[in-house]
Amino acid sequence: MEKIQELYVILVDEPNALGHLCTFIAEKKVNIETIAVFGDSAKLIVKNTEKTKNLLEKNGYTVEIRDVLRVVLENKPGELAYVTSRIGHVGINIKYMYSEINPRNKKVYAILDVDDLATTLSLFKEA
Repeated sequence: MEKIQELYVILVDEPNALGHLCTFIAEKKVNIETIAVFGDSAKLIVKNTEKTKNLLEKNGYTVEIRDVLRVVLENKPGELAYVTSRIGHVGINIKYMYSEINPRNKKVYAILDVDDLATTLSLFKEA
């Protein structure tokens, strides 16, 4: 588990809003590593978060950088249940989560936004 940065981008509620965002980012030669879209917002993981934020803001987007957690899990039953239950049992709220499976190494990469990053990280420190 590691702390990373995510771009939170406000989208207008109209056709092709996501297409415009993705096209703009591609034209700036920024590779989107992970993306999730929730109604009027997109959450992006990119290599150069600050540079991408500045590019988007100069193009009229409302953007915020947020600290989130990236968790690498085995792709098998119970892995996600273990992580999410352990976080919840100590009273930490998971605001949202999205994930992807890497077909090459069969690992699950989950992005979590939690109320208490430091405590959550300490729960999973290797001894």
